[in-house]
Amino acid sequence: MEDQDFLFFVRKVKESTTIDLSQYKEAQMKRRLTTLRMKNGYDTFASFYEAIMKDKKLMHEFLDRMTINVSEFWRNPNRWEILQQRFLPEMVKENAKLKCWSAACSTGEEPYSLAMILAKRQWLAQAHLLATDLDDNALEKAKAGRYLDRSLRDVPAEYVKTYFSEEGQMYQVSNELKKAVQFQKGNLLTDPFDRNFDLIICRNVMIYFTEEAKNLLYHKFAEALKPGGILFVGSTEQIFTPAQYGLESADTFFYRKM
Repeated sequence: MEDQDFLFFVRKVKESTTIDLSQYKEAQMKRRLTTLRMKNGYDTFASFYEAIMKDKKLMHEFLDRMTINVSEFWRNPNRWEILQQRFLPEMVKENAKLKCWSAACSTGEEPYSLAMILAKRQWLAQAHLLATDLDDNALEKAKAGRYLDRSLRDVPAEYVKTYFSEEGQMYQVSNELKKAVQFQKGNLLTDPFDRNFDLIICRNVMIYFTEEAKNLLYHKFAEALKPGGILFVGSTEQIFTPAQYGLESADTFFYRKM
């Protein structure tokens, strides 16, 4: 009965929102959502479903839990250095205008990290930066651009000084960066992707998907890149057979479209 209750929830959520929970690893997702359901006092997923359909705040809490909004600036700094020192100069040399996408951008740390790098090298004006996420609440936080100091722990001091202003316990992203990033809602699993990206950043998200969903997404990302474009993934998301997607390894956690 417990399994049927959860399967009912998965089906009804998909019907109502197009969010397909079956594409996520079931044990992880069920555990996370069971904790959320019980915390809010619902005995069954059926009753929890009815509640989230009526309560916008609870729906946002559900999306927060489902989309695992854990992010920080400059995560794995040595990988950002590789992007900054090697791949972005290559892209700028080859293109008058850069087209970049931060997929599943959460609360905005990764697209703003990219914007900082581009601004520092005086390339921001020639770049279009798209950032998408499924969670409206996360996107609102991203647009506001206010962060606790712990989110900035890996950001080089010169970047903090240039692109943030300190406001009590919070740090505010500069208007230059906020204006440079276009945030919008997007579902990776169901939405069509735009094309001809020079760079796609999708990090620390794929680990939550099933193998079938990962396979679908890698194909979609490869199709969205222009020839020679780069896909930048997270440190636990190495693609072991990139050639099946028309990609090749360009460096650790960087893949180039062939």
